[in-house]
Amino acid sequence: MKSVSNIEINLDSVKEGLRLWIDARRTDSLFDAEENAREHNEARFQLVEGCLYDFQISDPDFVLGDVGENIIQQHRRTKNLGTIAPNIFVGTLAIPLLEKESFQEHCKVELEVQSIKSGYRDDYRDMLELITEKCTDLLLQANSPVSQHFEIDYTKDSQTLYQKFAFIKSVIGTDEFAEAVHRIVTAPVTKWTETTEEKDIRNARRFSNANIKEILKGGRRTKLPETHYLRSYGIGTLPERITTIRKTDSVDTPENRFIKHALENFLKFCTDINNKAQEFGHKKMENESELLIRELEGQLHHTLFKDILRPTTLQLNSPVLQRKEGYREVLRVWLMFDLAAKLIWKGGDDIYSGGKKDIATLYEYWLFFKLLDLFQSIFDIEPKDISELIKETPDGLNLQIRQGKYTALRGVYDSGSRKLNIRFNYNRSFGGRKTYPDSGSWTTTLRPDYTLSFWPFGISEAEAEKQELIVHVHFDAKYKVANLADFLEQTTEKNHDEEKVENKKGIYKNADLLKMHAYKDAIRRTGGAYVLYPGDKSINQKGFHEIIPGLGAFPVKPSKTDSGIGELKAFILEIIEHFINRASQREKIAFRTFDIYKNPPASDDMIKEAMPEPYNTNRNLIPDDTFVLVGYYNSEEQYNWIRRTGLYNFRMGSGTGSLVLDKETVSSKYLLLHTSGDTDSSNLWRIVSKGLKVFSKDDLIRKGYPTPSQDNYLVIQIEPVTDNEFKNVRWDFKRLEAYQRIQREEQNPYSKAGLPFTVSLTELMRAKTK
Repeated sequence: MKSVSNIEINLDSVKEGLRLWIDARRTDSLFDAEENAREHNEARFQLVEGCLYDFQISDPDFVLGDVGENIIQQHRRTKNLGTIAPNIFVGTLAIPLLEKESFQEHCKVELEVQSIKSGYRDDYRDMLELITEKCTDLLLQANSPVSQHFEIDYTKDSQTLYQKFAFIKSVIGTDEFAEAVHRIVTAPVTKWTETTEEKDIRNARRFSNANIKEILKGGRRTKLPETHYLRSYGIGTLPERITTIRKTDSVDTPENRFIKHALENFLKFCTDINNKAQEFGHKKMENESELLIRELEGQLHHTLFKDILRPTTLQLNSPVLQRKEGYREVLRVWLMFDLAAKLIWKGGDDIYSGGKKDIATLYEYWLFFKLLDLFQSIFDIEPKDISELIKETPDGLNLQIRQGKYTALRGVYDSGSRKLNIRFNYNRSFGGRKTYPDSGSWTTTLRPDYTLSFWPFGISEAEAEKQELIVHVHFDAKYKVANLADFLEQTTEKNHDEEKVENKKGIYKNADLLKMHAYKDAIRRTGGAYVLYPGDKSINQKGFHEIIPGLGAFPVKPSKTDSGIGELKAFILEIIEHFINRASQREKIAFRTFDIYKNPPASDDMIKEAMPEPYNTNRNLIPDDTFVLVGYYNSEEQYNWIRRTGLYNFRMGSGTGSLVLDKETVSSKYLLLHTSGDTDSSNLWRIVSKGLKVFSKDDLIRKGYPTPSQDNYLVIQIEPVTDNEFKNVRWDFKRLEAYQRIQREEQNPYSKAGLPFTVSLTELMRAKTK
């Protein structure tokens, strides 16, 4: 493959002298692959996705037709000129050549569009092979429809047949399969066989019982000399030749017969597909099947198979087939072949329909199976859900994995101390404009590629959503991201217009991070959102101190040896450990969120009065959660003692005027004092003690308290309020609901005024008079 700046395509078959010229705007983006295009079943002239090319047709009476996605952009006035913009298309681009006036199509100009990712051809093949392998594994499960009998229907449309062929090609068109056959033909298993032949009796070394009989009775005999020692035994003649048995090494074993049978079956399938491809005019399927036919024919033409007969039985339990290198690989492919040939996958239209090789979409499907394997190794996924991934349809067995189609797998994780429900979703849509507490997105509808949801066992998913007990973790597949980690670590800003242009070219950088933020911020109860990409570095950026909430990226590569998914597995296990921790900060935030938002605010829940700002020592000054004790002093002498000592006492016991020790009272932050005859008060103090202390009568006497009448008292330590916002402010405590309730309920009119009670700062501020 050589890089060129422009190409000229000969179209003499349409009209003599007709030419199509294509010029590359960027160096190293246009190639002539005459030497190896056929090897990959690709067009000779090759473009690169995301690049722009200028084209011109020599005759203005001809134009290039539309192929969708605004790839062909004709000049506004001169239609035989224009631009080819592949954008994110990858594969064979078949562009119709049309007459300008009649729009009659004369031929298709085929151009190959390469991916910007090096090695995408191997990735494409390996990922399709894994999908095929996983599908056949699903079919082999006991509760799958594998017991049903399905014949391959070659009368179906070309696209359905190409789907079947793509599955088969992914298992028999690989280097691993070719290597397995090579191992077999270079070191086949053999067995000893016995062959009989006539041999000169003078060359015989060992004699069997049959040979002894031939010595006595065999034909074509020769007279022995008179002096021969055998004459003394009465033997006068010997046969000239005797029959001997020779052991030879034979390759005609049951195992080798099976290998030949399998290769012949593969060849017949490919030949049938090739014939149908010619009938349908499906050029791509025809070319790909021809390449596979030549490969299989070359393998069957090896001299090894000339001496091997057809099998009478298939001994699939043979230790050689199951264990010996080469044989076990062919057996595995043969088991997959019969099932793969019956599979229909509508999602395949997204990947290879119309000659395209949508590597990014295939990566998304491939990741589904990689994640399914990962989650099955950690969680107890329900078998019924897995078996329903493949269902019987009129066309055959249909793989139920497709973009835009919601797939859910459910399971349970049991740590011993806590059980969690697990739900793995593919392409789940979180509906937009959802009001709290409904699940979904509160902005627009969003659909992450994969979502892993956790909530406590024994609680329905709907109830877990309402009570803030569920957490969603989202993942998006980004095959085109080459090195997302480097981008996330840089601090320079980029022009957003440039980013949009790069996105159209398939280069996703900051937009991927922003999309993760969209999932995290818009979808309710989301704990984290992460990119999965075929790189080599992971990033896990924590929102606070714990593993979630967070954003980041994890590498998962289409590799048969090391996909790198171990880092993602470690992350999932860390999330599980986080959920088992009942004292996590996330658990506290979830409860606070539920507690705060479970009821909408009332129309009168507003405070616009001046208050201290919530910072430093006042950081926890939340009016609804800040409580004020309203207390009474009965004399000037008592009030002077309060000011002098910074103490205030309450009665203990069950009598009238005793303090009720509820949560609000114990956590109160302020004390508002009033006395007899007051209609309002500005006497606000800050409570500085950490709770209430018990003082005896003697303790108070030693402190100078005037005439204590009880044996014991509850005492708090206080200091004057210094906040400017509370200076010279008066509150009408008689307007407070708690005060009015005391007036209604208390039977002793003498004690009504002096009974202590607790209100929130919100309630107190509503009673402000000045």
